[in-house]
Amino acid sequence: QVQLVESGGGLVQAGGSLRLTCAASGSIFSENVMGWYRQAPGTKRELVASITTGSDTSYADSVKARFTISRDNAKNAVYLQMNSLKPEDTAVYYCKYTHIWRIYWGQGTQVTVSS
Repeated sequence: QVQLVESGGGLVQAGGSLRLTCAASGSIFSENVMGWYRQAPGTKRELVASITTGSDTSYADSVKARFTISRDNAKNAVYLQMNSLKPEDTAVYYCKYTHIWRIYWGQGTQVTVSS
C-alpha cells in the first residue's frame, strides 16, 4: 500500500502562484511515476504533469510554461509549482503514484483561482 497526502491548495487571485506538495509513504518502489491530475466539476479527471524517478517530465499543453513539476526522491515527495494561475485552473488536484500495475491516488486538494 502507498499513502499519498496532498497539501498546498487554496484560494488565489488570477496571476498568482501556489505550490502543491504530495507526500508519499508506505511500500514505495524506487522506480515509479508520480503525477498531478485535476478535476473540475462536471469534467473528467485530466493529467496536469507527471515525473519519473529519473525526473523525466510531461505536461498538459494548457499548463506548459506556467507549471513546474519536481520531486525529491529521498523524501518521497513530488511538488507542483503553479504560476500565472488562471480561473480555468480551478479544480481539485490529485496526486497519483504508479509502479507498473500499482496505482494509488491521494484525496485531493482544492485550488480555486478567482478572476
